This record gives sequence, C-alpha cells and structure tokens, in this order.
Amino acid sequence: MLYPSYLNLTEEEWKERLEKAFSMLEDCKVCPHRCGINRLEGEKGFCKTGRYAVVADYFPHRGEEKPIRGKKGSGTVFFSYCNMRCVYCQNYTISHLGEGEEMTPEELSEAFLTLQRLGCHNINLVSPSHVVPQILEALYIAVKRGLRIPVVYNTSSYDSLESLKLLEGIVDIYLADFKYGDGEAGRKYSKVKNYYDIALSAIKEMHRQVGDLQLNEEGIAIRGVLIRHLVLPNRIAGTEKVMRDIRRISSKMAVNVMDQYMPYYEAFKYPELSRRITQEEYEMALKEAEGLTVIL
Repeated sequence: MLYPSYLNLTEEEWKERLEKAFSMLEDCKVCPHRCGINRLEGEKGFCKTGRYAVVADYFPHRGEEKPIRGKKGSGTVFFSYCNMRCVYCQNYTISHLGEGEEMTPEELSEAFLTLQRLGCHNINLVSPSHVVPQILEALYIAVKRGLRIPVVYNTSSYDSLESLKLLEGIVDIYLADFKYGDGEAGRKYSKVKNYYDIALSAIKEMHRQVGDLQLNEEGIAIRGVLIRHLVLPNRIAGTEKVMRDIRRISSKMAVNVMDQYMPYYEAFKYPELSRRITQEEYEMALKEAEGLTVIL
C-alpha cells in the first residue's frame, strides 16, 4: 500500500467521490445543517459559502501538537466561515465574519503544493466540514500535480457521516474536537442542534477509518485520530462524560486536554464563560482523562 493513502485511489474512484460530493452541494447536505440549497449556483446557507471555498490564510503552523507540527510545521489552511457559531471563538473574524478570499480549485490545489514545497509535514485543513467537496476537488488536482504529504482533517466534529465516508482512504489523520458532553451546551454556546450525538458518531466513524494515532520514528503523526478537548470554566464542557465516551471508542485514544480557554468574542455575555479556567479545573480534567494517551 502506498502512503499517503490517497495515492491508492484509482482515477475511477476519484471521479466517483467527486460526483457524490458535488451532488451533495446541489441540494446541500454536506454538513449536519442540511440546508438544502444549491451551492453550485452560488446559493448560501448557514455556512455562508457557495460554490467556492473561502480561505483566510495558509502557512506552516508551528503551534499545533508536536505530532502534527513536527520540526518543519504543519501546512495549515484556514477555511473561512464555519458550520458552528461558538460564542467564545478566538478566530471569530474568520469563522463568523468570513475574513478571506474565494479560491478556485486550481488556486486551492496550488496552496497545498506550496505548503509541500515549504517542507510541511502535512496539509492541515482547518474548519473543513462545510467545504468537503471543494477540498476533494482541489486534492484531486494537487495529487495529479505531485502532492505527496498526508492530509489532516482539523474539525469541530460537527460533520455528516456522508461527507466523512467520502474522505475514507484520503484523510490519514483526523484532528477532531470533542467540545461538549451534552447537546444543550452545543445549542447554547455554539448555536447548533444535537452537537453531542453528531460529534460522537463522527468521531466513531473517523476512528473506524484510521484507528488510533500512529507516529513515525521521528514522532510525527502518520495516521489515526487525535482528539482535542477544550476545558471550559464551571465544567460546561462536560469533560468527565467526554472522556468516558472517548475511552469507550478506544482505551488508547490520543487526546489533547487543552487549558488555553480565553473569554473571546461574545463570551462576556455569558457570566459562566466570562473567565479563564482555574488550575484546579484543569487538573480535574486531566484526572478524568487518565488512562488515555494524553498529548500536548
């Protein structure tokens, strides 16, 4: 088997994936919102994105987890807009306000290849859930032009199973948030329905595809799932339940229990979110993650 995994796809398989992906855009069901609008004609739903992906920036990122960034950085592509509306989002100018420029498939493929030429260990797709067809189209072009580094799907996990199944055998590494342990928190703080159920199903599908995180001899991720969980003040994230559910998927699951919450954007409107977490809250979260593979 060749590596990255997408090198094993035949021309016929690529064409079949692309056909399915674009049929999902025509009556949009790319993500769980299932807006039902025709994005191929430029119509825009919850994600405010039409036919072409909007990109805020792309560059070698050296602030990701060690297995993702390595020594040369992760080739990060920040997609504009998002299919969630987190009230504390630190990148709200990108995810809420849509800062960025539309890119054609050819331009996006060139961005991927540029990151490879800069020596990045991978292509890191940030907030990709609403632009899976556009990503596949650009990857197809880039692979034909010599792309040979693995793809990281860096997601909030508010993903449809249909879109994730299109990525099987293409994405080698899933970098997936598990934000909340219940649906009510997702509705209140991220403005989406059924976050918990959808994210849990999505992470199960990701793990089915690629399994536990695998590193090469240099400690760089080559395949598998890495879960991110941002600890929120006042136990809002439901960390205990999240870790229990992760453990049920795999007792060897890699997790990053993150302590960097800051009350950005509109968090000040929610008193329970308007402060940083305490050391005690973080230590409790780490204790609840005991037994899993904790990665920083």
